[in-house]
Amino acid sequence: MSQLNRLGDPAGVAPSGRYSHVVSGTGRQVFVAGQVAFDEKGQLVGEGDALAQARQVFANLGHCLAAAGAGFEHLAKLTIFVTDIAHLEAVRTAWDEALDPAYAPASSAVQVAGLFRPELLLEIEAFAIVPEQLA
Repeated sequence: MSQLNRLGDPAGVAPSGRYSHVVSGTGRQVFVAGQVAFDEKGQLVGEGDALAQARQVFANLGHCLAAAGAGFEHLAKLTIFVTDIAHLEAVRTAWDEALDPAYAPASSAVQVAGLFRPELLLEIEAFAIVPEQLA
């Protein structure tokens, strides 16, 4: 069980839905670089398909977290970059498939003019806190 404190909807702010407005905790900090839809061989997954790309991105996030001794339940913050705000629906679908709602991280979503390769539709970076007993 995570030692993170998640405040989904603090008084005075609009309801958040699938993310928490505030997450705090103690433990070892894990920063995951922005992940894109490349598989383990560096090949793009889902050219032109935001949902396929989002699923690959969450799979990559899972692999990165696991390498650091963490899991999705340790996520404190996600930052989502999309080249078209319409891609957020695909991100939400993949998010719901990957993350248990009980472990909702804080989140920001930003539409950008482009990513480092034009065929990439989204990128997600993560910050996690691994509880002291796992650190």
